[in-house]
Amino acid sequence: MRLKQTVLKTIVGGHLIAAVAMAQTPTYKVIDLGTVGPNGQPFAITKNGMVAGAVQTGNTLRAVLWSKGKMIDLGNPGLQGSNSQAFGVNYQGQVVGEAQTTTPDPNGEDFCGFAALGLSSSGTTCAPFLWQNGVMHALPALGGNNGWAFKINIRGAAAGTAEKDTPDSTCPSGGPQKLQFRPVVWNNGYPRELPTDPGDPDGSANAINDLGQAAGASGECAAFNPIFLTYLQPLHALLWEDGKAIDLGTLGGTGLGSTPFNGNQALDLNNRGQVVGSSDLQGDANFHAFLWTQETKMQDLGTVPGDANSLAIGINDAGQVVGVSLDATLTQYRAFLRQDGNLIDLNTLVPAGSPLYLATACKINAAGEIIGIAIDNSGNVHGYLAVPNNNSQN
Repeated sequence: MRLKQTVLKTIVGGHLIAAVAMAQTPTYKVIDLGTVGPNGQPFAITKNGMVAGAVQTGNTLRAVLWSKGKMIDLGNPGLQGSNSQAFGVNYQGQVVGEAQTTTPDPNGEDFCGFAALGLSSSGTTCAPFLWQNGVMHALPALGGNNGWAFKINIRGAAAGTAEKDTPDSTCPSGGPQKLQFRPVVWNNGYPRELPTDPGDPDGSANAINDLGQAAGASGECAAFNPIFLTYLQPLHALLWEDGKAIDLGTLGGTGLGSTPFNGNQALDLNNRGQVVGSSDLQGDANFHAFLWTQETKMQDLGTVPGDANSLAIGINDAGQVVGVSLDATLTQYRAFLRQDGNLIDLNTLVPAGSPLYLATACKINAAGEIIGIAIDNSGNVHGYLAVPNNNSQN
């Protein structure tokens, strides 16, 4: 998941920056990963500290890997196209994501949304990729032309979405998206289509754990969503086990809310089968982070006090949850860590006077290290790594 960076700039200044200066005793130190541009960000972190993401330079977005204090450009040469993003990485250094090719899209689609994001785009196909040993390889779709891979586990199995060659009647008339896209797991480079909820033509697998369980959503085709980087209107949060889809339920909403944040979807899961994501509340005006377990089913995690909305984006094997909490206007964001059953503003757990405001928390690894998007006092977008002091997990 990526929050549109131009929106994030609205939070800089005023009482939110002041809140950083009033921070409590530090429990995290923040490492600046550098500016990532309006559309870049870190997306995933391994237990040994490798971070996958994207950095925008000019009007081009490139997949990158931060490792051992260095940033590696995976998009040069990538798949020879203009833009790419790295969404997932495992501790062996295998990276997955999406990358433009040099093949013109025969249907005129903008599947990965690079044109919609205002980037230089040549109208070519966008392929899911696996990068390993310094080389990027395209992964096959399901008969269509496009797809993306979002996460990869320790066995090299990747989860994502891939196009079929079937026209999608639910896509908006006149829009660029024309074909159905389905949730997929690639094993040894071969795609296996996962079932959607009955009646849903489209879907995406957003996460996969080391046991092979996958989590994501299914729903209908919609206009491109700049928050979740997809044409999916997520109606059903799903967990896939042994090839079967389990509907995780909702917090009362239909998933048809009108903002780009709305929907019912799973965004991450850990090796204990615990799933996090977001669900619309009754009436679909607001959405909250959820935690689903086999024992308790879907739990509403609420928001940081004073906010109206939230998304749970990452969970580690210890059950620590991170995400973003938003106000009622969806213009003020703050990264959160779930601690002792409460959502805590991560900015209150970093040194006073920090030059970066932590807007989102995207993933948390086994060491409790957190990555996300931060904003400096000039409104520039940075990637960050928050490391627990004394390597403690709060």
